[in-house]
Amino acid sequence: MKTATIHARIEPTVKNKAEGVLHNLGITPTEAIRIFYRQISLRNGLPFSVEVPNECTKKTLEKSRKGEDVVEFSSVDDMFESWEK
Repeated sequence: MKTATIHARIEPTVKNKAEGVLHNLGITPTEAIRIFYRQISLRNGLPFSVEVPNECTKKTLEKSRKGEDVVEFSSVDDMFESWEK
């Protein structure tokens, strides 16, 4: 029986982006929360690793948010080919 309720506050832009992804997957936000909680229960912890990024990763994330040093590819194959050069 589903009787427990969860209330959470989240930034509107994060919520909208996540719900867009869920919509594309055909999953409601409620279903996603159920899946997340079930995985926490099954694994006795979060279903993914949570780590503090090192300095290099922090700088790279900051640059990518600003659109600096970002390279786009038309396909995954093109990306992998660029690594071989």
